[in-house]
Amino acid sequence: MTTPTISTRFLIISDTHDFKFDETKGPFQDLPSNIDVVLHCGDLTQVGGASEYKRALKMLAAIPAELKLVIAGNHDLSLDPEYWKTVDEDEQDDEKEDHKGALEIMTGEVAKAAGLTYLTEGMHTFTLKNGAKFALYASPYQPKFGDWAFNYENNEDRFNSVENTAAGTTSIAQNPVPDYPGVHVVMTHGPPKGILDDTVHGHLGCGSLLHALKRCRPRLHCFGHIHEGYGANLITWKEDNDDEANFSILKKEVKIKCYPDSNKADDTTGKETLAINAAILDGNNPTNDPWVIDLQLPR
Repeated sequence: MTTPTISTRFLIISDTHDFKFDETKGPFQDLPSNIDVVLHCGDLTQVGGASEYKRALKMLAAIPAELKLVIAGNHDLSLDPEYWKTVDEDEQDDEKEDHKGALEIMTGEVAKAAGLTYLTEGMHTFTLKNGAKFALYASPYQPKFGDWAFNYENNEDRFNSVENTAAGTTSIAQNPVPDYPGVHVVMTHGPPKGILDDTVHGHLGCGSLLHALKRCRPRLHCFGHIHEGYGANLITWKEDNDDEANFSILKKEVKIKCYPDSNKADDTTGKETLAINAAILDGNNPTNDPWVIDLQLPR
């Protein structure tokens, strides 16, 4: 039996790093109309700070969309509820206040005026005016990356329960990714291992996240963090190996992509995942276009 679906337009961005929307002719020019959902995969700022969060909200407010969903990234220091523990003891009280203030900005009246919903780690469900319904798993965390925010150790598994943890790691998951078919969209700050995560230092993505993706097989996984990895892969999951997949690379210059074809939506469910690295910075310059994806979702 065919499941009814409806085409839903997502605009996906990441790593805007205090990007000044009104001061450039780079990304965000000539955006398509009728955007249903904006997904921002973290690193709104360079190092946090009230003025930078407010600037990011102003940028997002200028994008017309019914739903705007945002997670933090490793540069958004004051949004990490644990980051204050990493600084000197005489600075900890101030850092706690910064965290409180950052949350007030991202969840208070300024965010509401921008039409924005700030997501913490875990599952979230949404219903749009067009009737589309989707479940989204969000997480701002990535393997330890310097002294930045939302870190976990490389031998820690944040995305799988003890029963499902990846080999050689210890589960610390408080909100693990659910099994298939529990989630349509996964939005993380960091990439999975081997998928749009290549740098001069090698692949910096997370093996445990890849392991979780194999279990949940979402329709879409979007992220950023690794600026060099900007692009898209269509993942076809293998049935005979937990953590391997086949990849089809989509051209980076393809700005709008419909996935999957409405006539084949049921055929691809649980078999394919569209992976998007949406970092708009190429090095330190905001030159990469946002990704615009017309995604078939159930209704």
